[in-house]
Amino acid sequence: MKNNVTMRDIAMKLGVSSVTVSKALGDKEGVSDELKAKIKKVAAEMNYRYNTTAKSMKEGLSYNIGVIIPERFTGLAQSFYLRVYQHISSLLDSYGYYGILNILNSEDEDQLNLPRIYSEKKVDGIIVLGQISKEYIEIIQSMDLPKIFTDFYDEHADIDSVITDNFYGSYEITNYLIRNGHKNIAYVGNIHSTSSIQDRFLGYYKSLLEHNIPLKNEYIINDRDERGKYIDIQVPEQLPTAFVCNCDQVAYLLTDKLKALGYSVPADCSVVGFDNDIYATLTVPNLTTVEVDIEQMATTSVNSIMQKVTNPTKRFGRVLVQGKIIYRDSVGNLDQTQDKKQQSFAG
Repeated sequence: MKNNVTMRDIAMKLGVSSVTVSKALGDKEGVSDELKAKIKKVAAEMNYRYNTTAKSMKEGLSYNIGVIIPERFTGLAQSFYLRVYQHISSLLDSYGYYGILNILNSEDEDQLNLPRIYSEKKVDGIIVLGQISKEYIEIIQSMDLPKIFTDFYDEHADIDSVITDNFYGSYEITNYLIRNGHKNIAYVGNIHSTSSIQDRFLGYYKSLLEHNIPLKNEYIINDRDERGKYIDIQVPEQLPTAFVCNCDQVAYLLTDKLKALGYSVPADCSVVGFDNDIYATLTVPNLTTVEVDIEQMATTSVNSIMQKVTNPTKRFGRVLVQGKIIYRDSVGNLDQTQDKKQQSFAG
């Protein structure tokens, strides 16, 4: 395919006018959403590239979207938000936009420094990936440009957000443990750390309430400090039969800790996670977990921010992206275990 593909080339391939192609690629009115999507798909397949410099001079836009990720979510062991960013960057390309990654370091967050990509007018909108402090949320609010929060929200912020349905996912996976005979179920996660961890705890708690299982304070287990750094997980003296972990990495760390203490998963206790990231298959045995639909989360975030760039008054509120349980080998069935013990005793 030639490199200098033009709008006319796309128009000829689809049998539409160049004006229609221009409107679709620029997200202008007068073209149906279905046709817009078709034109953008063909443009991507033909490796069409917008002349963003010329368009920027003409329309006063940068054709960049800033993607802000707090530094604490970008370490060697952290891959989730970088995977989301990769999807976002690829999707922005189909709109003729570039995704500029901005790592928000701890010092800038503490001192409430505006991102340079904003102060130097490098971007037309902002997507924030991962929980930021309440004080920094106010800084984001003060920015006079479209913005979206992804994978977290704040009740006091008048900012649209795209999140996994953390509450329902955790509720369902806790129900699954209860169906497998578990009643002494712990939750692992700092419930004051992020909105996602808190919502996952509330889903776990709702499941306990519906099954008349009391919540034990000693079964709410901390996994990180106030800065989000993982700490040594303290296993209760009375071992729960199951642990609901707020993410797969924590489940991986917990499983290692249990093995070091002489316990076997799932023979002695079951462990489940959330995210279905690389840690789910690094954990031995492989982890039963809630899969986060990263692609859908990125797609919804990009579609939302692009509509807000075109229409700054556009509002979406809080958009939930559904997940699903991935069943693996880290959950034991207590009812079957009891039956085997009884049969062995009777024999």
